[in-house]
Amino acid sequence: MTQSIAGPEIERLIQLLARLPGLGPRSARRAALHLVKKKDTLLEPLAKAATEAAANVRLCSVCGNVDSRDPCSVCADPRRDDTIIVVVEDVADLWALERAAATRGRYHVLGGSLSPLDGIGPEDLNIATLVGRANGGGVSEIILAVNATVEGQTTAHYITDRLAGSGAKVTRLAHGVPVGGELDYLDDGTLAAAIKSRTPF
Repeated sequence: MTQSIAGPEIERLIQLLARLPGLGPRSARRAALHLVKKKDTLLEPLAKAATEAAANVRLCSVCGNVDSRDPCSVCADPRRDDTIIVVVEDVADLWALERAAATRGRYHVLGGSLSPLDGIGPEDLNIATLVGRANGGGVSEIILAVNATVEGQTTAHYITDRLAGSGAKVTRLAHGVPVGGELDYLDDGTLAAAIKSRTPF
């Protein structure tokens, strides 16, 4: 067993940083060391921002986005198209679509995808609220912007079945060749999806 070379406060910081996605123990140590070296300009402002976020950030009761207000700034925006709901698995997906300015519709965050192997069923996701929104009237299209994984597609099929009586058109994201992509570098699944989802030219 290796002996700790830093104090317990720094070790705790390293352990917490290592829990973040994309950071392993080695990267966490480097990040912690950098934060400690830049205590005045990084560590203290980060600690303050984290405290404020913990106190003020909450889930939007309408769509499931995270924000310091409820409803969130996206749901409160009157310029949004109320007739379109874009369904995403996670808040990160919502943010990605917003960065791309891909839609002016409303959002709905599921909080994950169906995964029986991991014990995640329909009752663990924000699906009932989506069905309620769709059945509430005024929604003409629901775009399923879920991941192109087995779990994502299983979730999409389940939601499509649940929305059958809503009267809204259910669509999904196109799958296939990305803009600027070269066929030789694409995997077989992407190529097959591109051929299957071909469109008129």
